[in-house]
Amino acid sequence: MRIFNSAKKIIPGLLLCILIAQLGVFLGKFIPSIGGAPLAIFLGLIAGNTFAKSTIFAPGSKFSESDLLSYSIVLLGGTLSINTILQLGFSGIAFILLQMALTITLTMFIGKKLGFSKHFRALMASGNAVCGSSAIGASSPVINAEDNDKGISITIVNLTGTLLMFALIPIAGFLYNFETLHTSALLGGILQSVGQVIAAGSMVNHQVLEMATIFKIVRIVFLVIVVIWLSKEFHNKEIEMDTEFALEEEAYSKKKNNISVPWYIIGFFILCILFSFGLIPPEISKTFKLISSKFEIVALAGIGMRVNISELVKQGPKASLYGLLVGLSQIVIAVVLIKFFI
Repeated sequence: MRIFNSAKKIIPGLLLCILIAQLGVFLGKFIPSIGGAPLAIFLGLIAGNTFAKSTIFAPGSKFSESDLLSYSIVLLGGTLSINTILQLGFSGIAFILLQMALTITLTMFIGKKLGFSKHFRALMASGNAVCGSSAIGASSPVINAEDNDKGISITIVNLTGTLLMFALIPIAGFLYNFETLHTSALLGGILQSVGQVIAAGSMVNHQVLEMATIFKIVRIVFLVIVVIWLSKEFHNKEIEMDTEFALEEEAYSKKKNNISVPWYIIGFFILCILFSFGLIPPEISKTFKLISSKFEIVALAGIGMRVNISELVKQGPKASLYGLLVGLSQIVIAVVLIKFFI
């Protein structure tokens, strides 16, 4: 009964996302220079901020944005071999680690100069460096972040990523002429969420989409390291100020043990290994690819629907400036590191 009720709540928003996705694909045939993916996001953004603002659509759009996208990533693993992932090489891993480390450092620095609290800066740092809302969700309990800080950081990070998703395309065209590896590193190394990476990659070509997703997945794998570092950083500070050491130690241990890699990343690598060893037939792999692409476009419509423009205005100019400066710094860092490592 509970499953039935949950499904019932999801249906209105899911159906709307499917409709928006199909409309985006249809219009994309007439505007091939833009394509169906960005149109689906744009149409979703319009719908979510006008006639589809009702809460009845929220469960379905969230399901599309998160669950369908997760299933899409898992299925994508069944279409890629280990050799494709190994194309990143040591230099690709080094690029990702340095990009993440410098993003965290600059985000903390910029936030401090703008007068934001350390907890808020930490959430912004993890969200921008790793994987947006998921990273913020994983980081907030280990640093005892307030709900208000969590909500604002998720809003700013998601909106920053949405703007970058469109801004990085002309930059990649100008700097790299859409060469696969360099463009993929730019998109996969900067953009905040997997959905944004997939959307941006689809605006270029399927090869960039696949490789950019791999860059992004490697970033997500390092989420564990970022969260553990944050937990130690804030744990040590809190212990210095708190005499109830035993209680703090117990709480810290529980939070540390709860840190894990998202399930869809594990699923991605399992199917990738199976495909690499020939255990997934080509026909099945083609089916995975087809279903994955269908899920992607619906998920992108959901992402667009969940971008709340009024929330950005509500946060005020200082929070918006924070997101903008972090986004610009990420671009500069990535361009410099790509020159040396990719």
